[in-house]
Amino acid sequence: MILPLAKVAEVLGADGPLSDRVARGCSIDSRRVEPGQLFFAIRGQRYDGHEFVVSALENGAAGAVVEKNYWDRASASARPHLVPVADTTAALQALAKHVRQQWGGRMIAVTGSMGKTTTKEMIAALLATRLCVMKSQGNLNNHYGLPLTLLGLEPSHQVAVVELAMSAPGEIARLAQIAEPDVGVVTNVGPVHLEFFDSVDSIAAAKRELVENLSRRNGRPTAILNFDDQRVRKFAGGFDGEVLTFGLSDGALFRGANVRSHDGGSSFSLSGPQIQAEFTVPLPGAHNVENALAALTGASTCGLDVNSLGPALASFRNLAQRSEIITLPGPITILNDCYNSNPKAMERMIETLAGWSERGRKITVAGEMLELGSTSPKWHRRIGRKLAECGIDNVVAVQGNARFIRDGALEAGLEPGNAVFFQTAVEAAGFCKDILEPGDVVLVKGSRGVNLERVTELLTKSMRNPSDLCREVPERAG
Repeated sequence: MILPLAKVAEVLGADGPLSDRVARGCSIDSRRVEPGQLFFAIRGQRYDGHEFVVSALENGAAGAVVEKNYWDRASASARPHLVPVADTTAALQALAKHVRQQWGGRMIAVTGSMGKTTTKEMIAALLATRLCVMKSQGNLNNHYGLPLTLLGLEPSHQVAVVELAMSAPGEIARLAQIAEPDVGVVTNVGPVHLEFFDSVDSIAAAKRELVENLSRRNGRPTAILNFDDQRVRKFAGGFDGEVLTFGLSDGALFRGANVRSHDGGSSFSLSGPQIQAEFTVPLPGAHNVENALAALTGASTCGLDVNSLGPALASFRNLAQRSEIITLPGPITILNDCYNSNPKAMERMIETLAGWSERGRKITVAGEMLELGSTSPKWHRRIGRKLAECGIDNVVAVQGNARFIRDGALEAGLEPGNAVFFQTAVEAAGFCKDILEPGDVVLVKGSRGVNLERVTELLTKSMRNPSDLCREVPERAG
């Protein structure tokens, strides 16, 4: 984004400013604003960006987008560099939409209850073998993150890949109206955010908003749907654009078959339109084969020869804490998938751990799954039963309603001494350190708010210097 402040004001329907400065990029964090950037003073739940406008300008910001009442009180010297609006968040989104429209290229948007970040990263990696790609960084996928991503578009970008998330009805629709994607990928639908939805069907309706809001600016839009997910498959009904399906079932247009699992990944065959090839995905679990199928289908919409993408997929490297495999001395293997969790994602990773070929014990550090509302105890108990039924040797449940994971595992027959509960990740790490033996495989997975990355960090640290962990772990309550 390179725009004169006067043009920013014109796009946002604002008066002024008088400055002839040009904004190059933008920021909503005054601590990280770079010289020449445009600062948006966002009013959030914990902080009001207007308190930092002066410091942002002193740090070299070209200007700031502020609420009208702030502009009214601003000093005469500051006013020429301020763009007054009614709502700074809405202004951020409006400017992002303008930049996206001026750019005008192909936009691929990904949503789903699980796997959307991995799928987004895979699509971008495959496309980058032939094209100049802009992708959303990490999981910048909400009403702040998506606009910030779009404002990073440059004329050299030939395609963009973004991620859309939601926690309430209407959010996906709003994000899609800002990004105007030509291609929409839906990975799956599962029991997430049940604190805000009354059923999984309601969640499906919210995810379908992506398909309903695909752009027709560049011609007929394309919906890429998981054929194996019955709810997602139905999204094709009533959609008048092109539908491409992926999956492991008969009937999927891009169909994976002959899946061979091995520690650290899977190999599979892909058949599709003018496609017959073998692939390897270097991430554990059948769910990552589905993510790869979605990514290969997405790559096909940009004119790439899918048959040639085997090396790119085989060399894919995911973001940290997502299906990450860490080998520690012993050897001890950690499946570090602690970035976030929900019941469906947890079940998939339990199945992955159960199929691991190491001869040592299989241990799961299972953190609380948040935002499940009144159904939370039921889902946690179900996960506990799943752990016992899959033959997991030890269950370490962490925080709040995760105590029901322990209870479910005990009810399903796990030995009492092999299912424990701790209120904090640090306590769980100390327990794991005490019981780990050579050959063990440890799955670490929970919602973001449980901070299970501390388990991985402290176990890794303890292997280098055992005394370090002892100093950090408080006395445990069983």
